[in-house]
Amino acid sequence: MNENRKINDGHYDQSLAVKCINGTFVGKKQENIISYKGIPFVGQQPVGNLRWKAPVDVTPDDSVYEAYYYGKAPVQAKGDPAAEYGTSEECLYLNIWHSDEAADKKPVIVWIYGGAFDVGGTTDPMYDCHNFIQENPEVIVVTITYRLSFFGFFHLSHLPDGKDYPDAQNLGLLDQLMALKWVHENIAGFGGDSDNVTIWGESAGGSSCTLLPLIKGSQKYFKRVISQSGTPIMTRSTEQAIAVTNKMMEALGCKTVADLLKVSAEDFTDTWSGIYGFYQVLGMRTFPERDGIHLPLDTWEAYANGAAKDIDFIQGCNKDEMNTFLGAVGVDVWNAWANGRKAEKLAQLTDKEKALMESYCNDIPGESYEATVRLFSQIMFNAPCVRLSEEQTKAGGKSYTYYYTVESALPLIKAGHASELSVVFNHPEYDGFTGRKYDATFTKTVRKMWVQFAKTGNPSLTADLSPDGKAKEWPLYDLKDKQVMVFDEFNIHQEKESQRKIVDWDRTYFLSSYYAF
Repeated sequence: MNENRKINDGHYDQSLAVKCINGTFVGKKQENIISYKGIPFVGQQPVGNLRWKAPVDVTPDDSVYEAYYYGKAPVQAKGDPAAEYGTSEECLYLNIWHSDEAADKKPVIVWIYGGAFDVGGTTDPMYDCHNFIQENPEVIVVTITYRLSFFGFFHLSHLPDGKDYPDAQNLGLLDQLMALKWVHENIAGFGGDSDNVTIWGESAGGSSCTLLPLIKGSQKYFKRVISQSGTPIMTRSTEQAIAVTNKMMEALGCKTVADLLKVSAEDFTDTWSGIYGFYQVLGMRTFPERDGIHLPLDTWEAYANGAAKDIDFIQGCNKDEMNTFLGAVGVDVWNAWANGRKAEKLAQLTDKEKALMESYCNDIPGESYEATVRLFSQIMFNAPCVRLSEEQTKAGGKSYTYYYTVESALPLIKAGHASELSVVFNHPEYDGFTGRKYDATFTKTVRKMWVQFAKTGNPSLTADLSPDGKAKEWPLYDLKDKQVMVFDEFNIHQEKESQRKIVDWDRTYFLSSYYAF
């Protein structure tokens, strides 16, 4: 695999070189798009004794480096397209795309990938932003890497020698924050506006975008959030995090952090994949921790109290979120997983709440999987999506809310989780979630709304900006009419939530209080 090298002979294209704090980085030009790949945003990679330590800030460096090739994806179990590029503990790099037209202070959009906080990476071909920038040259896009699963979110402070690892439970978020700090301090050299940064993510990446505003000191690095199918519900308690760590410790035969430091990344991965692996057993146990240190003990309370009221939001969910997981694992595996998780959730509820949840499930017709697919779509995505808009709006903040209804051609998936990724990244050729190409005008309109929001804070399109020549007015969510933008393939339009019934206010909305775990 190609790796970026230091340039010692002075032979490089100076028009593609940008001086940053930690070095001068030389990009590659393809057509009219310049890309910079594999720029380190830390001073030391988190290897050796820095495993499970907070990211180390960069130091000044006058050397010149290639920025031609991606860094490796973070360590993870097999299955994700990002991992096919190669994985390593040495993984904290970012990538930048911009057009070659001279401009200062372009709006900056920073992408944070999803993958249940367990898998993923910027090396997924879906996240190559060449097509996006070619269509929308007025913005700059940055994609950032962060540590995952047992290296990114692994509670250690309860162990005998764990006091030296106070951040291990939320390192992935701290990596994201360090990357945003690098962007803030260096993006002007690439033509970007450090005071107009939008953070953008899907699933765990979307959740990250809703959690980052809650970390002290973060909001100087961004002013807007685009969160696709991700909310503050994707977190866990300290007790839940410790239980996961302890199970791994037992499986690895370890008693202390010192023991864990001797375990290779490969052995960690093999052990994890059998117990919690996302693609292996649909684990979904890795979440940031509500630790009272980096994240509040109650993220909803923080939103209700206005913690993010100065940040503008686009956020929403898909009509059939959990159908993607059903389609990926098949009916039998889904039913076993869902029935187990449903029993766990019921055990957390009061008798009255149990009756409400069972009533909801009993009213859903169809195949054996339909009730649990709908239920977990409500628990993990639909109800918390609506709640995020409610809390943000009550606190005086702005939330532009959407509901995505375009259906895949693949069996079972429908308008499932992540099925909009090829739309927003302008990669119709990557149709693993969609099974078909979607209407080109529709997809271009969605991207244009995202870009318009990054530029102005309002995703509405005037007729001259709209790809079909028709104005698209996207109203703010409000507490009376609860207006959302419905993304139908041939009819993007606004509706009241009550028309679509995104959430069952009586029987599932309360479930958002119980978090995703």
